[in-house]
Amino acid sequence: MGSTIKKATITAMPKSYFDEMPKVIAEFNDGTKKELFSFYPDEISFDESDFIGLTEPEAHSLKQRKDVHFLQN
Repeated sequence: MGSTIKKATITAMPKSYFDEMPKVIAEFNDGTKKELFSFYPDEISFDESDFIGLTEPEAHSLKQRKDVHFLQN
């Protein structure tokens, strides 16, 4: 099993159309830190605690499930 996320940070939400989308940045239990992905906050949302204990592939899978759920509704 790979390293798990011990801390996640979600960058600032956009205030205007031209602002960057928020990003999820993860700190893993092996000490590495990595930007996982950005997302459209008008479509899906996350809480930093959603990522604690997940591996990187599990975090990407969580985003994919939320994207699919949004598109199907």
